[in-house]
Amino acid sequence: MAGVGGVVGGVILDESVLLASQQLQHPDSSSSSHSSSNCAFFQPDAHFLLRKLRHSNIPTGISYGPGLEAHKVSILKEVATQYSIHCFILDASSIDDTTREVELAWRNIGGCILYLVSNKKRDIYPKLSKCGWLITILNVEGSSACENSSMVYINKLQELPLTICHINRKAIGNSVVTVGYIMKPSREEDFAKRGAFPMYPTQDGLMFVPLTFELPLSPQLQEVDVVLHKATDEIISIDLNSSLQSSNTITYSRGMQELQRYMEHHLDLCVIDPLNYIYPVLDRLKIQQILLGLEDLKTRGCRAIRGPNFLKVDDFNQAGLIQSLSETKLALPSIVKPQVACGVADSHSMAIVFRVEDFKELTVPLPAIIQEYVDHSSTLYKFYVLGEKVYHAVKNSTPNADTLMKLSGSNELKPLVFDSLKSLPTAKGNPNSGDGNSSKDTDHCIDLELVTSAANWLMRKLELTIFGFDVVDYAWEKEKQNRTMRTTVWFVTTRTSLSI
Repeated sequence: MAGVGGVVGGVILDESVLLASQQLQHPDSSSSSHSSSNCAFFQPDAHFLLRKLRHSNIPTGISYGPGLEAHKVSILKEVATQYSIHCFILDASSIDDTTREVELAWRNIGGCILYLVSNKKRDIYPKLSKCGWLITILNVEGSSACENSSMVYINKLQELPLTICHINRKAIGNSVVTVGYIMKPSREEDFAKRGAFPMYPTQDGLMFVPLTFELPLSPQLQEVDVVLHKATDEIISIDLNSSLQSSNTITYSRGMQELQRYMEHHLDLCVIDPLNYIYPVLDRLKIQQILLGLEDLKTRGCRAIRGPNFLKVDDFNQAGLIQSLSETKLALPSIVKPQVACGVADSHSMAIVFRVEDFKELTVPLPAIIQEYVDHSSTLYKFYVLGEKVYHAVKNSTPNADTLMKLSGSNELKPLVFDSLKSLPTAKGNPNSGDGNSSKDTDHCIDLELVTSAANWLMRKLELTIFGFDVVDYAWEKEKQNRTMRTTVWFVTTRTSLSI
């Protein structure tokens, strides 16, 4: 194992930095679950740190002394199992045995062991330093995170990921690009479990570090070369009465506002993507207008791609609604969505409407966008654009109109109201509806050349590096019935950056 001068190849957290000195009152302490009882004995930020390390590509372990109380040992082992990490007994009188056990468990880790311990266990520091471990000491009062030749000092558990980043950058130099990322925990977890955010430097020279609004931002941002964000997770409100080309339109959380100010004063910082570039995809009307330009894209065989027909409404009782629907080529059923596309609580509150008279009673937030609903055999193609790369997956979607009408028929064809983030209208017993992936045999009908051209067009138009969009083939049902049909039109809606 490498000495102190190398990158961090493994992390061991001593029980003294994880366990609270006494049981803490936890918001979920009334729950009977094991995780809630564990939280009651853990430091407030312990699970925060373990979640960050779990998918970091850095082997992680928990250590405790042979004299620790049995119930605390039980909690540590349970937590180690929960996060799929190792548990080691660290006996100050037989350090060599412990280091051999760690080496057998982790073998060629490609770096030094960082050992995080409380400043209450000073007697063990010299022994582990002689083994080449990097001693990191928590809770040194009156001291900020710093280091000397053999030890590192931090004040909070939340500082450890950034400390690891600093040590690795110092060891590797300019050959690594450090990406700081910030997004809501559930989204981060989805990405991290797929290996997207390794703290250990990759072969491509990338290293990721989580940013947090719980610590001062400026010192964190000084350690990174690139900021990857999901700013829509931090939106408090959106004012559609203002131009969405202005940052004054959006009210962000206090932490996001601090990040925004930093970016404005440090123009050399690479940001994916600049905040002003995401404004159009927050507005379903704006994005629908942009998608009109797709109609010029065609490939051999007369295939075409376009956005849905649409109509903006400010009042479901507005005069001339029926005529407006006809003029915009909107037939029923239609799907109704809020104009605000994301970032606020009710932006995914939608409805499928079968009768004109039912628009009057809709609860979808206004202003709203009425879009055509097309039959697509419950099959949705989700495309993801990452720089010059375009990926896609086949997912299940809502059923065809006749099936939807049967679902609503038991309720006198009343609108089907739903939250698109939580559940979609589906047909029971229909193998092509529900959650999960659709059958792979539907993949053959997608025109990847055409959709890739559309992805490149959207990337230039939106000036986004990372974004996603959905495609359905609404001629598929007709093609099965009429083999002489030669025109397939692809129907597109666009998602914001970092969609999951």
